[in-house]
Amino acid sequence: MELQLNRVDYLQVGVTAQKTMRLLPASGRRATQKVVIGDQDGVVTCFGIKKSEAVPVFKTLPGQKISRLELGGAIGTVQEKIFVASGSEVRGFTKRGKQFLSFETNLTESIRAMHVSGSDLFLCASYIYNHYCDCKDQHYYLSGDKISDVLCLPVEKLEKITPILACQDRVLRILEGSDLVYDVEVPGPPSVLALNDGDGGSSGEELLYGTSDGKIGLIHIARDSPVPKWEIFNEKKRGGLYVYANTANVYIDRFIILGFMCLVGILCIDNFDIMGDGVKDILVGRDDGTVEVYGFDSAGDPVLRYDHTLTESVTSIQGGCVGKEGYDEIVLSTYSGWVSGLTTEPTHREAGPGQELKMSQEMQTKITSLRAELEQLQFKVVQERERYQHSSQSTTAVSAVPVFSINDKFTLNKDDASYSLILEVQMAIDNVLIQSDVPVDLLDVDKNSAVVSFSGCDSEPNGNFLLATYRCQANTTRLELKIRSIEGQYGTLQAYVTPRIQPKTCQVRQYQIKPLSLHQRSHVFDQDRPMNVLSLTGQFSFAEIHSWMVFCLPEVPEKPPVGEDVVFYFQNTFLDTQLECSYRKGEGVFKSDNISTISILKDVLSKEATKRKINLNISYDINEDSVGHTLTMIHPKLEYQLLLAKKVHLIDALKELQVHEGNTNFLIPEYRCILEEAEKLQDEYKKQPAHLERLYGMITDLFIDKFKFKGTNVKSKVPLLLEILDNYDQSTLMTFFDTQ
Repeated sequence: MELQLNRVDYLQVGVTAQKTMRLLPASGRRATQKVVIGDQDGVVTCFGIKKSEAVPVFKTLPGQKISRLELGGAIGTVQEKIFVASGSEVRGFTKRGKQFLSFETNLTESIRAMHVSGSDLFLCASYIYNHYCDCKDQHYYLSGDKISDVLCLPVEKLEKITPILACQDRVLRILEGSDLVYDVEVPGPPSVLALNDGDGGSSGEELLYGTSDGKIGLIHIARDSPVPKWEIFNEKKRGGLYVYANTANVYIDRFIILGFMCLVGILCIDNFDIMGDGVKDILVGRDDGTVEVYGFDSAGDPVLRYDHTLTESVTSIQGGCVGKEGYDEIVLSTYSGWVSGLTTEPTHREAGPGQELKMSQEMQTKITSLRAELEQLQFKVVQERERYQHSSQSTTAVSAVPVFSINDKFTLNKDDASYSLILEVQMAIDNVLIQSDVPVDLLDVDKNSAVVSFSGCDSEPNGNFLLATYRCQANTTRLELKIRSIEGQYGTLQAYVTPRIQPKTCQVRQYQIKPLSLHQRSHVFDQDRPMNVLSLTGQFSFAEIHSWMVFCLPEVPEKPPVGEDVVFYFQNTFLDTQLECSYRKGEGVFKSDNISTISILKDVLSKEATKRKINLNISYDINEDSVGHTLTMIHPKLEYQLLLAKKVHLIDALKELQVHEGNTNFLIPEYRCILEEAEKLQDEYKKQPAHLERLYGMITDLFIDKFKFKGTNVKSKVPLLLEILDNYDQSTLMTFFDTQ
């Protein structure tokens, strides 16, 4: 069954945060639903649609930014009370707009996530979870990493309170009171939680989650241990590859999956039967503006039924009936504050031959009203522009810098070991200047229509390695960039964002390129690999060595974990090598199967300790077998890239032969295959600039680092190594490493 939906825009409010829009339950059997939304101006707006026009129900005064909006009410009754979180305060409103609750919590940070269940209120700041009952503090939990969302399994089904925290370290934490029952590892940093079918399914224990790198999953939160049901992986910028619990051991070489993937995070999930087949579908909103509908096949597996792309991120999504009675729709809010619907109601009619379409009186009235409103707005713009020009020429003119919001995200993409930088502004972007004091590569993004120009820069006196300007097309509010860094070289990347407003103003965002920038948090560690060990001792505190880890590695929580010691596991997203960091006050032990990782850590930690005038006792145990192990892991990637480069270089010559001979029958099958896939091969080669050079650089670093720990400088032998790589043979390379 094909789903046909038509977009209609209802209203625009201020900039919105994640999960700040809900539909109120219908007041009558056939009544349409009201929409309630909170924005970052602190305004709660409730409206309904009457004759295709937004009719306000109530609107509050501006205040602090609204970070969450949820519906609640007594268990077993209609959930129509509105709860909003702003700062450290929670306010409650009736569906008519009367405030009945103003609760100032004891949180010292702003509320990031909220869930309401009857008289129970679950709130989370960055690391702190609090449970309140009738506004009285009940339970407390300090998380080991930042909390993105919170949810409680339905009390009416389970007859007990089971809060679940979605945390940035790729873990769902299941609590009971103030205690952790167990945690569940998920395939990405979870960003949003939702109950399956809206009520947890038949058992009440089925939980949907979405991750910041675009994956969706269903998990059964059983009493003793979780049971994964299915996962939708984000292999082609959106969900496209399904891996289920019973096939989780299938290995996919991500170097064979071509092209650059983009981190299209999940911001909101809902369940609603938009297909009309009696089974609730999964509605998904992503941060690139994509709206997706997943139905289910006969085996109960999720299948993508519909998708629609907007120009900005979707912050909230819910299914219901808002625009016209009898027509279901998907209602969503976007970052800039638009409330829109994807409705099943037909928005146009087609006339047959010799027929005429008559416009209804309602449509004629609407068009006349829109024209009048447009003329009024144009007149007001002219008036304001003249007033501004007059005031700017006055001797008493006061210059005011316009304020605008930027929604930005800088995350590591495991699929291609690159960073994704997303910049979203509430108004059109004029240009973005990218500056870096560390060597990085800017990669092409298919969806990026901005024109990029590079400026020459001298790295010696001012430390500039990159200056690039992106000039955006009209009405571009979202820009996505991909950046590739080199491990061991660290510094700061800066983005200067200038929107299309007057007077011209700019905001700067800074992003740290860390020494081990391609490492990602993991929860597994293979102890059977040959390991190199770096040990540190000295007069440093637990907080100091933790701050060094934050400086060196991504995805390390800013606050030191609870306890006297900690163990973190990491995986290199490019080479799949591993790192174990175990440290406590006065002592740190680091293990890796890659000598270069240990070398980088040794250099950076020594430098950081010297800055703080701390004496370090450094010892290391180098395992010679780890070099061959690392080269073996690099081999398939290097061989594939060399073969790709060889094929691309043959394409022009083969095409000339084809033109000269008129056919390809005389070519061997391998060459005919290259010609048939020429466009695909060239596109892949274009999307992977300097990929081969990057692998060459890693092998060169491995060679230098191996002998550096022996006290030998082998930089003079690098040209010979590069010559061997140009005529690559694995056994020859291994012999070269062993005989030097």
